[in-house]
Amino acid sequence: MSAEVEGTGRETAPAEPETEVRDPIGVVDATGRARRGTRRFPLFTRDTARPEGGGRAAPGGAPAPARQWPLLAVLGTVGLGLLMTAFDAFRAGLLLIGLALLAGAGLRWFLPRVGMLAVRSRFTDIVTFGVLGCAIVLLALMAQPRPWLEIPFLDDALHFTVRNG
Repeated sequence: MSAEVEGTGRETAPAEPETEVRDPIGVVDATGRARRGTRRFPLFTRDTARPEGGGRAAPGGAPAPARQWPLLAVLGTVGLGLLMTAFDAFRAGLLLIGLALLAGAGLRWFLPRVGMLAVRSRFTDIVTFGVLGCAIVLLALMAQPRPWLEIPFLDDALHFTVRNG
């Protein structure tokens, strides 16, 4: 049943017929029949799924910076905020960093494709960017000396936990 390759003396195995599996979780057994396989995840994964919205933000023919403009906008604004903080404009720099994270949450919410700004699911990215952005903005507004925002119950909690000796 095996065919001999002409002039080499070697034998080759006959070509196996291709079996079409219509069930997405079906597997082919030794006889070539499709049967239902396990629903458990494989022990080793061969690839990972891109996050929702993780495609390019611009067409594939555009240069790399144009394809990743949402991420570059957020990172550039955060970098500018860090630079301002380094030059003693700490409150304005921290506000800029917090606003950049809030803008990242907004971009993630409104744009269908944001390139590498998409790390996890859309919900997780929005919540993460939003909570961190709000926390940084609030902390920048309440920073001493001469805070721009005073929240009385936080002062009471501070005086309750830290007492002057």
